Amino acid sequence: MFDLHRLRLLRELKHRGTLAAVATALSYAPSSVSQQLSLLEGEVGVQLLEPVGRRVRLTPQAEILVAHTEAILERLERAEADIATSLTDLTGTLRIASFQTAAFTLVPTALGLLRDIHPHLRVHVTQQEPQKALPALHARDFDVVIAEEYPGDPSPRPAELEQEDLLEDPLYLALPDQAGGADAHSPAAALRSLADRPWVMEPEGTAARRWAMTLCRSVGFEPDVRFETADLLLHLRLVEQGYATALLPGLVWNGRPPAVPLRRLPRGQDTRRVFTAVRRGRSRHPAIQACRHALLQAATDASGTAPG
Repeated sequence: MFDLHRLRLLRELKHRGTLAAVATALSYAPSSVSQQLSLLEGEVGVQLLEPVGRRVRLTPQAEILVAHTEAILERLERAEADIATSLTDLTGTLRIASFQTAAFTLVPTALGLLRDIHPHLRVHVTQQEPQKALPALHARDFDVVIAEEYPGDPSPRPAELEQEDLLEDPLYLALPDQAGGADAHSPAAALRSLADRPWVMEPEGTAARRWAMTLCRSVGFEPDVRFETADLLLHLRLVEQGYATALLPGLVWNGRPPAVPLRRLPRGQDTRRVFTAVRRGRSRHPAIQACRHALLQAATDASGTAPG
């Protein structure tokens, strides 16, 4: 019978890419990881890794083992969920990853609900953008990820992860007070009227940046992006101080009245999808269910206070 610990190391290597990354994630020495995988090769009786430059990649036989390991780990998570369901109180640690505005708006409310109902459940929260958090969820670094999906940029839906919608978050054109005239136009014309103004956007490579660039180009201009940051609160501050125009989601105001003029965006481009993702087989765990219920309640509250 194959050693499950070594199988998990092989799985980690598939998801993390390098022996060094596996060692760092699991607090092992790289030589120890390499030794354990060599022992696994001896157990299986075939080559599992082949060198590619300074790195290694999995052989077809290793990929077969990883697929079976995924099924084993999923079954073990279901067993863990069944054990937890049989208990009267929730304990242990729940690890949540969330992008910034959800962490700012939804997570504190959900934490309060969880604390009141399950005081012995330890909740650990990390702010991390979905493009990193979702692969980390698959690698078992997190239990729940709060993620976002922008119009025209659907997020991958791997079979190993289960998604559940939280809310549709409205998206707005936010302009400095001195940017007059935009309110007299249709949404597309309002965007075009700001073509010569400086913009703040999220960094290149993010879903929000792809959506924003596509939106501006669809109405006929290339935005003058002078400020780049993943911090949407800084986006808002730059707009409030008159330095930039921005495209901002409703959650950024956290129920407060907006201090800058807002304009609607063209139909079909005016909401982003906010959802939770968990590993398949983990969704029945009572801590996951309690977390999702609390987040859904927080999202319901936030939807009732969105600007506009």
